[in-house]
Amino acid sequence: MYQTILTELAEGILTITVNRPDKLNALNRIVIEELAEVIGTVYDNPEVKGAILTGAGSKSFVAGADISEFLELDGYGGMELAKKGQDMVFSRIEHSSKPILAAVNGFALGGGCELAMACHFRLASDNARFGQPEVNLGLVPGYGGTQRLTQLVGKGKAMELMMTGAMLNASEALQLGLVNHVTTAEELMPKTRTILQSIITKAPIAIAKVIELTNLAAIGDPNGLTKEIHAFGELFNTTDAKEGAKAFLEKRPAVFTGN
Repeated sequence: MYQTILTELAEGILTITVNRPDKLNALNRIVIEELAEVIGTVYDNPEVKGAILTGAGSKSFVAGADISEFLELDGYGGMELAKKGQDMVFSRIEHSSKPILAAVNGFALGGGCELAMACHFRLASDNARFGQPEVNLGLVPGYGGTQRLTQLVGKGKAMELMMTGAMLNASEALQLGLVNHVTTAEELMPKTRTILQSIITKAPIAIAKVIELTNLAAIGDPNGLTKEIHAFGELFNTTDAKEGAKAFLEKRPAVFTGN
């Protein structure tokens, strides 16, 4: 179905694999367009309850952008490239009402690090490497890296990483809060799937509100607390909230329907 993406839907989880292992899964125009299409499937297909984003092979999640496409760009073309990627893929991942987790299985550099950071949270294999080395090309991150890296690791460390172009190993990324868990390569997908399976058993509307409100907190929305109050109240109008309370009192697992 896709030239550069593999997909597999099982038990409500859509696994999305960037499949250019000979190029370390680098992002090019086709990958961005196909990622946009498959993220649309996450949004629109009711059978998809959540998604895992990863890379093909054992060396790389996504090792950056395809630099060969940069040679013909001028300022306008560069802006269009960044805007298209942010609007079609990165922002849509971040604001998906369904959970999207990154399973980082190797290099996540430049656009690859940005792709992982756009996900709701990240797990990494112990051979993973993260970085924003755009200054080595005379550039800055263009797919949200300056904003999301700062949100995740703090201003000082983000400045250092982006100005030096240095890489973080998996244990450093864990210490800084860039990833939530580090596993062996063999355990990465099973661990990611186990966590996502747990998440998708919860009330879908509540999960969507957690994503929305946490994203507001990350950008320092001054009205975040007020919006939380409203969301808390709105959820009492859902069937799922009634089911959750009833199941708790009856000492049984809740059966949520997303209503």
